[in-house]
Amino acid sequence: MHSTKKVYKFGGASVKDAEAIKNVAKILSNVKDESLVIVVSAIGKTTNAMEKVVNAYAKQKGDALSALNEVKNTHFEIIRDLFGEKHEIYELVNDIFVAVDWIIEEEPEDPYDYIYDQIVGIGELVSSRILCAYLNECNLSSQWLDARDVIRTDNLYREAWVQWDETIDNAKTVVNPMLEKGGFVVTQGFIGSSSENFTTTLGREGSDYTAAIFSYCLDAESMTIWKDVPGVLTADPRLFENVIKLDGLSYKEAIEMTYYGAKVIHPKTIKPLQNKNIPLYVKSFIDPQGSGTYISDEVGDNYPPIIAVEQNQALLRISTRDFSFVAEHHMRHLFNNIAEYRLQVNMMQNGAITFSVCVNDIDDRIDNFVKNIEQEFKVSVERNLELLTVRHYQKELLDTLKKGKIVLLEERIGRNTQIVVKNVPMMIRK
Repeated sequence: MHSTKKVYKFGGASVKDAEAIKNVAKILSNVKDESLVIVVSAIGKTTNAMEKVVNAYAKQKGDALSALNEVKNTHFEIIRDLFGEKHEIYELVNDIFVAVDWIIEEEPEDPYDYIYDQIVGIGELVSSRILCAYLNECNLSSQWLDARDVIRTDNLYREAWVQWDETIDNAKTVVNPMLEKGGFVVTQGFIGSSSENFTTTLGREGSDYTAAIFSYCLDAESMTIWKDVPGVLTADPRLFENVIKLDGLSYKEAIEMTYYGAKVIHPKTIKPLQNKNIPLYVKSFIDPQGSGTYISDEVGDNYPPIIAVEQNQALLRISTRDFSFVAEHHMRHLFNNIAEYRLQVNMMQNGAITFSVCVNDIDDRIDNFVKNIEQEFKVSVERNLELLTVRHYQKELLDTLKKGKIVLLEERIGRNTQIVVKNVPMMIRK
């Protein structure tokens, strides 16, 4: 048996329907002798659909059950397409959904973030069960692994932090024996477990990070993320023309790109790989033979301009009520509150009497943050903004990006430029 371990991660788009799952099996049939851990995301847009279930349940709108039934129907339709009318997978998947049925039958008493993790995390449990069963159907011997038996986290729901020592021990005692039996190990992205055995999630789109955790803990030879794009691109092809694929990236460049909002890889993914020098491949499940992008320390550092766009941004301008300078003790107070309300900061600028900060506009976090500091500070909030980050920028490119936009905040550090913008309709002479 192949002794080196590899980790593959398949995202929601790669398992969005029966045909997509068949395609994954085809890709895996070419590596059937590998010692492989397969991390899979929830099918298609299941996470969004499960978020609707959580909101309906938390607000007691009365439509949580019908929202859940929609998710069930989508999954059972895929199962019928793959397995026909009779197969043990129906029962396995039904049991997972029953756990959510039980939750939404009761009145909500727990905090929203806790409820979110118990409900939304089932998307990955279901998709991994379906994929594992289908691989076995195709004579690709596979074992199902509950990621919660391996990834131990704290109990910061929706943004849980990995407890590395316990997780490494679990990987050795749980995963290694499974791999030694031969065949694939199929597990879930996005989810972990607290010390009390409650489900936690690692942050939205966290399945890449899960794959990196497994790669690190198992000393993997390599990790591969399978996407619907040919590799890492210089910008989102849905937003920009003349986008090119990057054949190689250094870890440092990949960390910077993802930190600033490049969506192709989750921001926390690279560091565990870099710490053990595990190369990362980003490849296309549409064109599996394509070269993709290779990320490691061996890659040089000459790059064309790279653009990352973060939407749903809010700009907070914070000033003291007595017009005194924003001093160190003010900053300490503000940062404590930023941490407490888990604002995801993308850019900040400090002036004499104003502190400006651009953050992701998630749920009601900003409103709660403002409420808590408004006695001491005046705060203005501007929403529906975009944050554009250009690495290795060229002046001509920046000028075109600013067309038809109002620039609210701009900062340049080295070869990096960040601008917070809002759209303005072009005025036309009557």
